[in-house]
Amino acid sequence: MTGETLASAFEEQRGRLVAVAHRMLGSRADAEDAVQEAWLRLARQDAGTIDNLSGWLTTVVGRVCIDVLRSRKARPEDSFDDEPPELLVLEDSPEEDAVLAESVGLALLVVLDTLGPAERLAFVLHDLFAVPFAEVGEILGKSADAAKMLASRARRKVQGRRPADEPQQRAVVEAFLAAAREGDFDGLLRVLDPDVTWRSETARGVVVRLGSAEVATRAQRGARAVATVRPALVNGKPGVVTWDKRGRLGGVMACTIVDGRIVAIDSVSDPRRLAAMGVTSPEASSSK
Repeated sequence: MTGETLASAFEEQRGRLVAVAHRMLGSRADAEDAVQEAWLRLARQDAGTIDNLSGWLTTVVGRVCIDVLRSRKARPEDSFDDEPPELLVLEDSPEEDAVLAESVGLALLVVLDTLGPAERLAFVLHDLFAVPFAEVGEILGKSADAAKMLASRARRKVQGRRPADEPQQRAVVEAFLAAAREGDFDGLLRVLDPDVTWRSETARGVVVRLGSAEVATRAQRGARAVATVRPALVNGKPGVVTWDKRGRLGGVMACTIVDGRIVAIDSVSDPRRLAAMGVTSPEASSSK
């Protein structure tokens, strides 16, 4: 295999590898670094010794991610920087994929704090990317049965954290969106906590709005520019992804709900950050 052919074969795998690393590490930048490290190792490897390039690359990326996670456990302060936290977005799937979508979104919310590195790798690779337990075990240096046990333990932890009132929380978000579209100011006030906070990351910086009246006014104005809305899990919270009338990604929003009212909204409209999230177009979302 020539260098050019090898590079082309790697590029075909890049998107999947970044997706795996992103779920493992929770950071797009760290995921890109892990995949780049896999490419450097591949470039030093005799390609003739690789029977299954996809499996080989998955193994390398998995091991790089394990090393990063273990390093974070040893030095937790290293996992923080001055950048705002990433919003991990999972658009709602058709009905047949709804259970998986819920599991993935909730895992992204809790896995960093509740799963050990080996549990996390087993859960992500098997449950989210259908990697066989034999291959997961090889990455971890364990048997297939041991990998299966790790994934099962991780799954129980994730499912144990599932909020019982998720449908009710989604209904609150839908009521908020409907009131905003209809210009129903009183309806917005009914679903907003009086002391609600809206933190928005824009191209000009972070804007914070306080209080239900100010948030309701901004929501009404913003709804006029929105053409398409899709429900999503954002960092495991009920939220939405929006596109403008030209089909351009307009924003991502997550809501924190307590006692049937929205107490906090986190949103991103900064094009630079939106581009890094890898959210699909509204046409692609509706055709899944």
